[in-house]
Amino acid sequence: MLNSVAFSCNESNKRKCCSLRISQLKLTYLYHSLVWFIKMENFKLLLVFLFLSSCHTSLSITDGLLPNGDFEHGPKPSQLKGSQVVGYDAIPNWIVSGFVEYIKSGQKQGDMLLVVPEGAYAVRLGNEASIKQKVKFSKGSFYSITFSAGRTCAQEEKLNVSVVPTIGNGDWGVIPIQTMYGSNGWESFACGFKADFSEGEIVIHNTGLEEDPACGPLIDSVALKLLNPPKRTTANLLKNGNFEEGPYVFPNASWGVLIPPHIEDSHSPLPGWIVESLKAVKYIDSNHFSVAEGQRAIELVAGKESALAQVVITTIGKTYDLTFTVGDANNACEGSMIVEAFAGRDTVQVPYQSKGKGGFTRGKLRFKAVSSRTRVRFLSTFYTMKNDNSGSLCGPVIDDVKLLSVRYPGFHA
Repeated sequence: MLNSVAFSCNESNKRKCCSLRISQLKLTYLYHSLVWFIKMENFKLLLVFLFLSSCHTSLSITDGLLPNGDFEHGPKPSQLKGSQVVGYDAIPNWIVSGFVEYIKSGQKQGDMLLVVPEGAYAVRLGNEASIKQKVKFSKGSFYSITFSAGRTCAQEEKLNVSVVPTIGNGDWGVIPIQTMYGSNGWESFACGFKADFSEGEIVIHNTGLEEDPACGPLIDSVALKLLNPPKRTTANLLKNGNFEEGPYVFPNASWGVLIPPHIEDSHSPLPGWIVESLKAVKYIDSNHFSVAEGQRAIELVAGKESALAQVVITTIGKTYDLTFTVGDANNACEGSMIVEAFAGRDTVQVPYQSKGKGGFTRGKLRFKAVSSRTRVRFLSTFYTMKNDNSGSLCGPVIDDVKLLSVRYPGFHA
């Protein structure tokens, strides 16, 4: 408080006394105003902090890495026994179970170099080991999970990716990672699911049993994306014909995202489409590859074992035109390529001579519908490898797929 001023007022000093009292009152008023202002500002800051805190805890991830999804924040030194993680909650934002290792880029196991896909750290899942994280969802919505994985000392490594709880047993998939399409030692994979509840856990589990419990896949960069189910339009009877809606693609990853066959994925991370083959297809982006239209496309990387399909509603007896582009991804994939397109009882082969530097040609299939539901299907006739001596599988790129009914089929465009 301000100190009071003792002053005796009389006729001779009345004016001076009043002036001092007025000044004292002004100072007192200014002091209390300042205190009130500081208290109000602190209160406002407190409200802002509480609001931001509540937002942080209630927001769900819709497009990007999970919290500490790249594992760059690791255990404390006291929570590590060599590289083995000690403590179920030692890795921030994750719960671990079983033999889990925290791997640093450049770390060796004997003569083998353990490669980390991105950043400086990753985790390795040993026998029956798993990692999981609790996430908030929009109930009833569709999501895709993208993660990077690399094989280490085991040959037939598999990962079980699931979301729990779920209604039924459809939202899980076993993804084999023994087939590596690139030469980097790792791949990015995507799987899809429907959120049956507003909150759940994303679980990645190594189902393998090896003599060495430390043998297992490396996991890095786990991301989530909310999928917007595409619809058919008057301009295209196919859903997501330009492949723009799909799994999350890591901005710094130049190797694309593998979408497994539908037999290992109950909900496709590529809305509208089914990977109905034994091998995966690759989802690529225009930041790292040549794409004919838009920002996304599909590379058929495993010959006839890599097929993409969609079932569309058609009118029996009506004529339709299926148009699409065939090209290469500008990834040193050279040679003669052929994409086969099927619709109903009709088929067409579209050849493309690739120089491995980008480019495309257009294909077209005119057909008459023989049923009310027609399966449109694409595959690559040949296996192709890059010309960089890496042994990496590659293939033709399809994009801008459209299906329209033909009003006057007697006139050929």
